[in-house]
Amino acid sequence: MPPRRSATAARTPDRARMGARLREIRKAHGLTLKALSARSGVALSTLSKMELGQISVSYEKFAAVAKALDVDIARLFDPRAAAKGHPTVVRSTLDTAPRYDADNYDYRMLATDFPAKRMTPLHGRIVARKMEAFDDFVRHPGEEFVMVLSGAVRIAFETGESIVLKRQESAYFDSGVGHVYLSLGKSDAQVVVVMAQR
Repeated sequence: MPPRRSATAARTPDRARMGARLREIRKAHGLTLKALSARSGVALSTLSKMELGQISVSYEKFAAVAKALDVDIARLFDPRAAAKGHPTVVRSTLDTAPRYDADNYDYRMLATDFPAKRMTPLHGRIVARKMEAFDDFVRHPGEEFVMVLSGAVRIAFETGESIVLKRQESAYFDSGVGHVYLSLGKSDAQVVVVMAQR
C-alpha cells in the first residue's frame, strides 16, 4: 500500500468530532452502546472506539449504525444534515465535503445537507490494491452505482466474479453481495459512488 498522504490530508475531519456526533445522536435516541451494538450488529468495542475517534471504520459499519439510529448516514459526518425543511437542490464541492480516511478507501461525503436523502453519494479515493488489505468483503443492503473518474478499478465480488472499470466507465450492482474496490496502477483511482437502500 502506498504511503499516505497528499497535502489534502490536512483537511481530514477530526475523528473525535465525528465520534462526538455519533455519541450525541445515540444519547438523543436513549440508547446505550450495548443497545446500539445489538441493534446495528457492530461490536460494542468498535462502537466505543468510533465514539472516541480511535479507529477508522468502513462504510458498511457507518451504514449499519446510521440505520440502527434511523438517521441519514450524512448526519454522522456533517451536523448540517439535520437541517429542517426540504430544499430543491444543494451543492457540494470536494474542497468543503466532509472527509473520512479509512484504511482502504478515503471518502468525501457529498450533499450532506440535503435532509432525508434516499441515496448516499460520495467521492472515493481507492487506496487498496490487494485483497489481503481487507478482513472481509463489504456488504450493505441496497444497490450501488460507481463511475471511475481517474485511474482504473477492479471490483471483486464474493461470488468469484470481478470487473475492471477504466476512466468514465461505470457499474451498477447489488451491494448486499460482498464486494471490494481495488486500485489498478500506481495512482489511487478516484470514483463517484452512489448507494441506495431498497
